[in-house]
Amino acid sequence: MSRKRQKEKTDKANSEEEASKNRDEYQCSGNVEIDFPGLCALLDVKDIPAVSTKEPASSTTTETEGGDTEESQSEINAVDIWSKPRLQVELENEDPLSAKNLKISGWKVDEQIVRVLQKMLLTLNKLQSLHFWRAELTDRMVISLMNTISPCSNLTAVTLEGNPLPEQSYHLLLSEDSTLAHLSLRNNRIGDEGARLIGSALSTLRSANKSLSSLNLAFNSIGDAGAKHIAQGLRLNRALLCLSLSNNQIGDSGAAHLAAILGEFALTHEEVVERRKLLLERTQSSSSRVDSDQSPVSQLPSVPSSTSLSVSKGENKGKKKEGKESKKDEKPAVNKENPKSNKKSSDIKVPQSKGGKSGSKEKQVSAQEDKSSAVLNEQVEAVEIVNPLLDQSVLYRDGELIMPGNTTLTSLNLAGQITEKSLPLFLTSLEMQAEGGGGLLRLCLQRNRFPADCEIYVKIKELMTLTDPLEKNNSEQAEEEGQGA
Repeated sequence: MSRKRQKEKTDKANSEEEASKNRDEYQCSGNVEIDFPGLCALLDVKDIPAVSTKEPASSTTTETEGGDTEESQSEINAVDIWSKPRLQVELENEDPLSAKNLKISGWKVDEQIVRVLQKMLLTLNKLQSLHFWRAELTDRMVISLMNTISPCSNLTAVTLEGNPLPEQSYHLLLSEDSTLAHLSLRNNRIGDEGARLIGSALSTLRSANKSLSSLNLAFNSIGDAGAKHIAQGLRLNRALLCLSLSNNQIGDSGAAHLAAILGEFALTHEEVVERRKLLLERTQSSSSRVDSDQSPVSQLPSVPSSTSLSVSKGENKGKKKEGKESKKDEKPAVNKENPKSNKKSSDIKVPQSKGGKSGSKEKQVSAQEDKSSAVLNEQVEAVEIVNPLLDQSVLYRDGELIMPGNTTLTSLNLAGQITEKSLPLFLTSLEMQAEGGGGLLRLCLQRNRFPADCEIYVKIKELMTLTDPLEKNNSEQAEEEGQGA
């Protein structure tokens, strides 16, 4: 009997190995309707949903008052539709190889299906978003998919909703090297521990996510402690533009931490120490460049190529080209750190720089070492200044280093369990942002535990009317209608 079982195990292992080999040898065409069932058949995966294709002509989405589209609203409300297993492909045009959105909902995705998806994703060159709803993914599957998502250059949006993970591995989707710009994690029962991991992924003293611009954490179980962790992550993050924490369990204590990072705040001891280290590194880097500029020609080969300066005529042409390439490489880094400013590195003013002027002089790099050195030093400072700890606006006041608040975040949704107690803190921070320019354009505090006619809440709404594009349009439209009447 034992021999029979052993033989069955061996046959099963051989079958799985053969199926895996067939999967690896399969050449995907980029057509999901063909590749998905084809790969599933090779792996002997049964009970899979049919692939439905949605062409652009049939895509009719209208926006509702809440900001959601009619399509997404109906999908959320109609549980029977969502619970029905489906794999939907939305095409960019009539070409079946132009899949731009992939939605998987209402059926359990096992490891075999994950392998199929990994194989397909690499050939979907135009794929922009990947959507999972109640797919019962595990932490291990999320890690596998994350490793596959990274090489997909056009894939910038991931939705993972209705999918609780035991180990709360959501933070891996917004790691420092992640290329995702939009991430939605609603209805995942994310608690304070998950929020802590997400906050650390947003930023720490030494690292920060530089690509994610919108994060939706609505309808989870994040409390005051979790909100504190998120606020901590926003202290040094200068990429995130939109954050939704609506319908969680955040009260006044958690809201206070979020309000505090919007206005000026004092650096902690750890942040002060890290700032000193960064300043020292910058000084040493600048000194080493000055020394390399003054070194004999025989010592130049020991200088790294990215900062080497040639004085020979034969290398002069190559040096100019290298300078231009280094500037081209550095510009995206500045924009990613602060996408809101969207400035070129040559446009950034550096008050402490004593080198040549930015702009036209950087483009006309001469063969003289002093001008080349000035340009390189200015580029280095332009890159380093994006680190919030090296912000030129940091002030020394009453024995503390005061840092400008996070003015990169433009939209914050905190609908939930906040009372009037938190409102003065938000009002103070918003007034600071109004004085300095920049900051929140939209703050949603509806459906909280205070009356709509609360005096401070009315002041906040009046202040936000001046910045919120939607409020501006509504007020202008109302004024025009009033004049017309």
